[in-house]
Amino acid sequence: MTRSEFIAVTALILFGAFVLGWIASWLVHRVTRPARGDMSELDRMAHQLHEAEEARDAALAQTREREAALTARLAGTQAELRAAMEGLRDSRTEVEELRDYIEKALARR
Repeated sequence: MTRSEFIAVTALILFGAFVLGWIASWLVHRVTRPARGDMSELDRMAHQLHEAEEARDAALAQTREREAALTARLAGTQAELRAAMEGLRDSRTEVEELRDYIEKALARR
């Protein structure tokens, strides 16, 4: 085998390997490519996921609003409770003072 024959055979082998690789690549892409039905299913699923995420965000925002409202309501109720307890304490003190006054008044007779 001469030098030019060796070069030609090597070139043909390399070209054949290139063509086989290209065909194999084309087949792999052809087989693994999703069908149009699958793409529409994927689009539908992506749309549903997007809607679910929006619903979750809306629910979280609504929960935060409710929590803030309940916190404000609780603070108001606690303030009313403190005021009522203070009024009750004042009333008890006044009752005790009146009892002492009545007892002293009855003792003088």
